[in-house]
Amino acid sequence: MIWMPHATVATIVRQNNQFLMVEELISGQPVFNQPAGHIEAGELIAEAALRETLEETGWQVELTDFMGVYTYLAPSNGEIYYRMCFGANPIEQISTELDEGIVAAHWLTYDEILARKSALRSPLVKQCIDDYLAGQRFPLSMIKEFIK
Repeated sequence: MIWMPHATVATIVRQNNQFLMVEELISGQPVFNQPAGHIEAGELIAEAALRETLEETGWQVELTDFMGVYTYLAPSNGEIYYRMCFGANPIEQISTELDEGIVAAHWLTYDEILARKSALRSPLVKQCIDDYLAGQRFPLSMIKEFIK
C-alpha cells in the first residue's frame, strides 16, 4: 500500500482585529475555516497559500510569517492532514468570484469565531488563530524548497 499524505496550507489574515474566514459547504453543512487547501503537484508551499487565499476569498495577501506545521487525523475519513500555516497581511480584494463550494468570505472577530466553534472545519482552525494571537511566528526563510 502506498501512503499518500494530504499536504495543505492555511493563511491567517488579520485586519482591524478581524480574521479573514471562509464559509464553505461540507456534506451540505456550512463550516468555517481559514483560507486553506491542498498544495498542488510541483507547487511551492508559499505559492499554494497565496493561491488558495485568492481563490477562496478574492483577497491578494502578503505572507509575513510561518506559523508552523499542524497535523490532524480527520474522524470523518481516517486521513491525516498536514497543514502548513502562514500569517499574512491583506493587500486588496481583487475578485468577488470564489472557488466552487465556497459560500462566502467573512471578516470575523475572535469572539465571532468562538461563537461558531461547533461549525469550525477542524480543531486546527482555532488552534492556528490561538497560536497567532499568542505571537507564535517564524521567519518565512524557515521553509527550504528545492522544487523549481
